[in-house]
Amino acid sequence: MRYKALKSHILSWLETQLPPHLYYHGLHHTLDVLKATEELCTAEAVGVHNTILLKTAALFHDAGFIEGAQDHELRSCELARKILPDFEYAIDDIDRIANMILATRMPQSPQNELEAILCDADLDYLGRDDFFPIAQSLFQELKHHGFVSNLREWDEKQIFFLENHSFFTSTNIERRRQKKLAHLQRLKEKL
Repeated sequence: MRYKALKSHILSWLETQLPPHLYYHGLHHTLDVLKATEELCTAEAVGVHNTILLKTAALFHDAGFIEGAQDHELRSCELARKILPDFEYAIDDIDRIANMILATRMPQSPQNELEAILCDADLDYLGRDDFFPIAQSLFQELKHHGFVSNLREWDEKQIFFLENHSFFTSTNIERRRQKKLAHLQRLKEKL
């Protein structure tokens, strides 16, 4: 696996190909998920090979947004299957990466430790101090697509989402759950 070459390739590609109206799902989100993935791999003592697979899945997990939001995870998998053989990834590793990406579909449904790590990395911001600015960028993106029309509707959707979300890794349960619950309480008080 030539991960470093792949990382350089995919980040350059995402930077030029992702639509500008992706206020949340842009390159910055991919980099954020990659960073959270690396942190979780260290905290959860993931081995070197699996860490590379997870970081690869993080790089690809929203690449399908290049073609649109609908079923973007499936398109992300298709792109990974097309590109990864050129960077010497084995077919069984590509299959595992695709399963990690698919696990991030809402509602998230991880079937193993690696899928759980990517799911937690994807929504790591829910329990961080930068939750509200990131949530605002998601509101702008969803508003652009007509999925929400105003802040009250958005706050209601966020409350529902936070009430039904759970972190999967022991690391994020410990380090992010309390802050997430505080954000939920703040949103409820706002309404």
